[in-house]
Formats: sequence, C-alpha cells, structure tokens
Amino acid sequence: MFVLVEMTDTVRIPPWQFERKLNESIAEELNKKLANKVVYNVGLCICLYDITKLEDSYIFPGDGASHTKGKCFSSVILLHFRYVVFHPFLDEILVGQIKSCSQDGVHVSIGFFDDIVIPPESLQQPAKFDEAEQVWVWEYETEEGAHDLYMDTGEEIRFRVVDETFVDTSPTGPSLAEASTSNATEEVQKKEAPYTLVGSISEPGLGLLSWWTNS
Repeated sequence: MFVLVEMTDTVRIPPWQFERKLNESIAEELNKKLANKVVYNVGLCICLYDITKLEDSYIFPGDGASHTKGKCFSSVILLHFRYVVFHPFLDEILVGQIKSCSQDGVHVSIGFFDDIVIPPESLQQPAKFDEAEQVWVWEYETEEGAHDLYMDTGEEIRFRVVDETFVDTSPTGPSLAEASTSNATEEVQKKEAPYTLVGSISEPGLGLLSWWTNS
C-alpha cells in the first residue's frame, strides 16, 4: 500500500529558519510542499522518509533565503530524498469503509484517501441498486431463496485493487475554445480527482466483513 519513491527538488529556506538544523528546515518545507498532494503517475504523498543527498547551501545576492543545491531536470543536482507515497499495487487487497453508493457503484474511503470506487459490474452478483435507500444490494442465493444483503454507509468492506487512474490537474492557460463564462464554469464543475482507485469485490471473501464473519 505504501512505497518509498526517490525524488529530486529544490528547497528554499527562509531566513527566519537559519537558526534551526538544516535537515529539520528542509523536511518541514518538503512536507509543506508535498504532503497530502498527488504526484502524477506516482501516488498520494504522505511524508518525508529521509534525505539521501544534500550539497552545500548558498545564498543568492539580494535574496534573504538559502537555496540547497540539488538536481533539476535542466541543470545541476540539488536535493535527493525519499518520500512515503500511498500507491497500492494492482491486485492488492485493502479494507475500507463505504462512504456512499450511487448508480456508478460503491464509493469507499480508507480514512486518508476517499477516491475509490467499486463499479456495479465488479460487485458480488447478482446485485441491484435500491433507489429508495440509495444502497447497493447483493441478492445472495440460498436453498431457501434469495436474501438481500445491503451495502450500508459506514460498513467495513474488503476489496481488491484492479485499476487506477491519474489525471493531470496542473493549471493551464486559457484556451481559445473557452469562449464564454458558462464554458469555464462547466470546466470547474467537471473537475476530476487527480488519482482514483478502482476496486472489485466479485469473488469469495471480498465484500462486507460482516458477510464472512461466520463463514
């Protein structure tokens, strides 16, 4: 679920932090910049793990801050570090809580990450959506007939990660196609999550934990 990712970046240390240990100041600045942010095709950044390479600091004339030398894509190496990132591998089994249900499927949260969906075709089958209750229901077949097992909000659910989607949400300049204010408003409303996981519960042992307690 969590991986260590090697990264490079430039860190600016403001002058009021000069009295602190350099590594502490750098860690604080990196966490301000990256913690709880999604890096495209990398995952959700959690916290700094360690700094692997740090060169001497220097001060730009006229700039009251320290810049640490490291590696930039275009020129010199500045700062190398490892960051803890949430990025489950495909087929990994996770446990979360049902946040809500809709026609699109079951929406799951694992506390610090909410953009998880289990689409209808990946539920235990046969399944139906109860419009009145706004929940998905597994029509569990037994010798006595079908029993409706409801997937209620707040229930713990075990699922398999089967796919992931990254969306580049970097800011872009205005496009010529956006000729009107209404078009711009629609774009804001259609804002997508930068990182989404797709899950599945369509196999024995997966689904609500309460379903398998007595199995």
